Amino acid sequence: MLLTTEFSVADKGPLSAIGNTPLVRLSKILKDVDLRLYAKLESLNLGGSIKDRPALNIIKHGIETGLIHPNTVIVESSSGNMGIGLAQVCAYFGLRFICVIDPKTTEQNIRILEVFGADIDLVMEPDPQTGEYLQARLNRVKELCSVIPDSFWPNQYANEANAIAHYHTMGEIAKELNDKVDYLFCAVSTCGTLRGCAEYVRNHHLPTHIVAVDAYGSVIFGGSAAKRLIPGHGAAVVPPLYDPDLADQRLHVTDLECVIGCRRLVRHESLLVGGSSGAVLMAIEQVKHTIPPGSVVVAIFPDRGERYMETIYSDRWVAKHFGDVAHLWQDDREARNFATASDARA
Repeated sequence: MLLTTEFSVADKGPLSAIGNTPLVRLSKILKDVDLRLYAKLESLNLGGSIKDRPALNIIKHGIETGLIHPNTVIVESSSGNMGIGLAQVCAYFGLRFICVIDPKTTEQNIRILEVFGADIDLVMEPDPQTGEYLQARLNRVKELCSVIPDSFWPNQYANEANAIAHYHTMGEIAKELNDKVDYLFCAVSTCGTLRGCAEYVRNHHLPTHIVAVDAYGSVIFGGSAAKRLIPGHGAAVVPPLYDPDLADQRLHVTDLECVIGCRRLVRHESLLVGGSSGAVLMAIEQVKHTIPPGSVVVAIFPDRGERYMETIYSDRWVAKHFGDVAHLWQDDREARNFATASDARA
């Protein structure tokens, strides 16, 4: 059972803008089913993603428990949002932060990290035993922590303060909807969101059916690792925070489906979101006809789309990897048959 202590930002400074993100009704998409669909817009956290929540909670927990001091060096592996969230929080508290990245990290994310004052440590080769960059990054974090005095590893994949942050995410959702949440869809990576939301649902005896959404090629739900093009969800290791019993249902989504979901959300709801948000939408698409009419469905959208302009929102990049697929979001009648995406999933 998770501890559920929440740390307040008493000074109402910039970090108080983390959390309490909007929950908005989506009425222009999935119009062929009778569902009340809501999106939790985690892109409106201060640093632009859901990872701001655990970044703040982990650092504040470390400060309050004495694990982090003014001279402590924070060392973490991240190629994207968690690194940016930690860089932002560490900058506020005046802490040095070393972010271990790999060659897949985008130039845009590297620049954001540097602007916040993070030191970049680049791992050039994947782990020789697993062939994965993630394991190589984790190995490097452990190496740095072994030689840097007073260092602290947030360890987002195992730190319960990660999940506690998302316990409050679910609390915000439940409060706004008066505990009437029939289905919750969330993407998985560290599984902090899944763990925190599931713990809240269980502790408050909500009737919520939790659907965990992973990427094909991720190993979280089992199976072998494979190449993935869209970052933000999935992992090459099974996180210690994951437990199969946390979710009532588990779904996989392809990279192509992520693109389709993101492009549809822009087209129909004017939401510019990241890849894992598109994945969550397309997971709902997969099972929408099995959801009882009138159900309240909540989708957690983890981040915004500006950091995906060279991939998901680049027509050239999409054509290179998937061919001519624009009709899947430009023509509703053709898109709704879902044929191309289903073929890719098979």
